[in-house]
Amino acid sequence: MLASLWVCLLAAAVPACSGSDGAEPPATPPPTSGAGPASPTPAGGVAGLGSQSSPRSSGSPRRAADWTSVKTWLYQLQGYDGGRLDAIARAPGDLAVVDLARDAKSDLFRADEVKTVRNSGKRVLAYFEIGSIEDFRPEHRPTVDAGLVLNRWDDWPEEHFVRFWEERWWEIAVRPRVDQALRAGFDGVYLDTPLAYEEIDLKLVPGETRESLARRMSDLIVRISGYAKERAPGFGVFPQNSPELRKQPGYTAAVDGIGMEELFFLATDEPCTQSWCTENLAETRALRAAGKLVLAVDYAVDRDNVRTARDRYAAEGFAGCVTVRELDRI
Repeated sequence: MLASLWVCLLAAAVPACSGSDGAEPPATPPPTSGAGPASPTPAGGVAGLGSQSSPRSSGSPRRAADWTSVKTWLYQLQGYDGGRLDAIARAPGDLAVVDLARDAKSDLFRADEVKTVRNSGKRVLAYFEIGSIEDFRPEHRPTVDAGLVLNRWDDWPEEHFVRFWEERWWEIAVRPRVDQALRAGFDGVYLDTPLAYEEIDLKLVPGETRESLARRMSDLIVRISGYAKERAPGFGVFPQNSPELRKQPGYTAAVDGIGMEELFFLATDEPCTQSWCTENLAETRALRAAGKLVLAVDYAVDRDNVRTARDRYAAEGFAGCVTVRELDRI
């Protein structure tokens, strides 16, 4: 799910910003930048995504206890200026979320590029999905061949949910992506599509229930956290959405924060008044009370709505962003 740059600021700092909902693939995958060749295919792995080794982080991730000091953040998953991260390094902010690959495929960001952003004083999280696969990702064909693909995500026709609890998914996609994030010196990972547990067609997974899939998703996030933190203590783990997973054993202790969309405004300028909005806010508050960083984003352009969202972030203690659904400008 790709998007453009947004600078996300704790409520009182800025009235509005632009960027990503973190939940949309582009109509077509972004063009290859030509900024560098893909890594060779490792034995048993996917082109450009690491090896069977257990890398240590090439950087020095900040201590996990300090994540809530983040007040401003920015998020860019495509359209990097010149295929580089220089603009992100120059932009104000305490934290940046970028894709593992500049082209959303196999042209991976290198450790020296991530270091440039970190040298600007920002922490950097690597974005990838853990519950679905886009058809332009290098892991797509191996995932199909392994029989892991399930129903298409109706909202995003280039994306399918997967059997995310299978060991083959861990070996094909998840572990190599975590390994790459460690190898490139990221401070942590930003994990999209935990909501897969709610969207999988149960007819395709006999014997599973929503509750069993919720447990399986939580287990995957806990596994990612344990694997990464063993190799780089202080490495951050930030799932996006599905805050109710906090009720699953081990989940809250495993994560350092959460990304949350549309707590107050749906795209665009529609007040979030549905029952699930109230439920999401309550669960997000509980995670914030547990000492977790909340990265919130709402979609609004009306000045009054922007101010309302900003004020709500300040009242809730969230790091927040008000942006547009097009996700195409700072």
